[in-house]
Amino acid sequence: MNRVVIIGLDGLDPLLTRKFMDEGNLPNLKKLKEQGSFNNLGTTLPAMSPVAWSSFITGVNPSKHNIFDFLSRDKRTYLPDISSVQVGKASKVLPIGKYLIPLGKPETKLLRKSKPFWNLLSDKHISSSIIRVPITFPPEKFRGVLLSAMCVPDLKGSQGTFSFYTAASEGEKNHTGGVQIPVALEGNKIRTYIAGPKNSLTKDQEELRLPLTVTIDKEKDEAGIEVPGEKFILKKGVYSHWVKLIFKAGLGIKVNGICRFYIKEISPHFKLYVTPINIDPEKPALPISHPFFYSIYLSKLFGSYATLGLAEDTWALNERIIDEGAFLEQCYLTHKERELMFFNALEKTRQGVCACVFDATDRIQHMFFRYLDDNHPANKGKDTEKHKNEIEKLYINMDNLVGRAMEKINGKDILIIMSDHGFKPFRRGINLNSWLYKNGYLSLKNGNESREWFKDVDWEKTKAYGLGLGGMYINLKGREAKGIVNPGKEAEDLKKEIIEKLKSLKDEKTDGTTITEVFDSSKIFSGPYLTNSPDLFIGYNAGYRASWDGVTGKVNDIVIEDNTKSWSGDHCIDPRLVPGVFFCNRKIDSENPQIIDIAPTILKLFGVEIPPYMEGKALINV
Repeated sequence: MNRVVIIGLDGLDPLLTRKFMDEGNLPNLKKLKEQGSFNNLGTTLPAMSPVAWSSFITGVNPSKHNIFDFLSRDKRTYLPDISSVQVGKASKVLPIGKYLIPLGKPETKLLRKSKPFWNLLSDKHISSSIIRVPITFPPEKFRGVLLSAMCVPDLKGSQGTFSFYTAASEGEKNHTGGVQIPVALEGNKIRTYIAGPKNSLTKDQEELRLPLTVTIDKEKDEAGIEVPGEKFILKKGVYSHWVKLIFKAGLGIKVNGICRFYIKEISPHFKLYVTPINIDPEKPALPISHPFFYSIYLSKLFGSYATLGLAEDTWALNERIIDEGAFLEQCYLTHKERELMFFNALEKTRQGVCACVFDATDRIQHMFFRYLDDNHPANKGKDTEKHKNEIEKLYINMDNLVGRAMEKINGKDILIIMSDHGFKPFRRGINLNSWLYKNGYLSLKNGNESREWFKDVDWEKTKAYGLGLGGMYINLKGREAKGIVNPGKEAEDLKKEIIEKLKSLKDEKTDGTTITEVFDSSKIFSGPYLTNSPDLFIGYNAGYRASWDGVTGKVNDIVIEDNTKSWSGDHCIDPRLVPGVFFCNRKIDSENPQIIDIAPTILKLFGVEIPPYMEGKALINV
């Protein structure tokens, strides 16, 4: 056996896969099934990408790898943090005039615990090529190469902030996921700016900016775009190439980024969308690969490419800044970049592991699932015909990718095609905090509403709160800063009471069951990081999910409401309802494979002892 090749198709759903396969549209996956195996792949509790991929990496449950959601909470402030990474600052600075000179490098810390399977292979001198597997930022050292993925920030330090320039009289305003900048025409020119990162070298931390000049040609339906160091013509409705941006902080310090431009409208009102500014892989401001020069090598080989963890701008479509066509083009541009990297890594990896995760399957299903559901609330006022076959096309495109990979596989190689979870429609959102408020478990200081991130919550009278996409926490004395619930019997009785009430929550509009199960983490997990877990995980029924307001800590009178955003499919529900897929060119020894089985399977294939702490079981006998 020479290689184990793993293609991760994030979110590929087993029911849709079987449907399209039965219709004859997925010949390569069908061939793989016939010569080897095809099974549902059990996901994690909760069924979220950062959690599931962390279990794929380590072979353990969340209480052993410390990732329980996209978000975690600060027990001191009740505010959210990114669950997987901590970007610090230099511990000391030297003030010189208006500048603050950092003494030492700021530490970027990966919060995922346990040991990746590729590190265990590395200990036995077996190398791996790991391309865009989630929760690998910052990269760890091992024998091989790695390009980080989910949770890599943009140049602003956010998880993706787009810019939208408009000459329409709408004024300056913030969008979820971006900012709107008003512009005015001077003849046929617009002079504005590109907003960059804050200047960490100065006391005021002012925003670094670059001049942006746009020269409009209405007759040709195009515009000239000029930034320092580059000038080009851009047609309406077409993405630009990756444009390099250099922000100068002073004292000779430069920060490099890249972005794409997209003209939405030339006339009557000029409208320009600019993607989040990605870290430039050729001159990365943060370590995004191992070794450090690997991202540089790829950029020299293929040109600039997306480095942002969530590179496909779902919020720009949610906010209707771009339309479905522009979003699809962005997804497939990123996907093509990933394919080039994968096939390069596959060619270079003569022995060992080659693993690559493709995200288009997840992002496109999130944003286009409404097309599979005629009665979805998100369809109101939106196209329901033009893109109704996009998910089927997506699966066909992925089957084509699998076919091209199969051509590169020899008889000694193991090929695994897998996903971390499946998909279901997201029709109605449930605000857990509103439910807690209306049932007397959460208290507000004044009135009956709280702004985002619990700004108006009275913690000294609050027993429980929800944060993230599926978790609920008890406001526990001695753990939370203002905890009031005593550990032990009081906390256990409270959990039982909440579980019983939540499981009986009906949707008055549909008379549907909203929650199939509420999982008590202490009854399921026993790992060393259990104390960081939500106390309860909400197993939403198909069609439901945490509401948008609920995720951001808002509280109001509305417990259940329609989801009208383009983000119309989801998987943050009862994990039993959203298994992933598992294909392999070998027969496996289990009818019920789990995502935590992948890591021990790989170790066994290479003759490496499976550590006793791993809970997964090897699926293939050597």
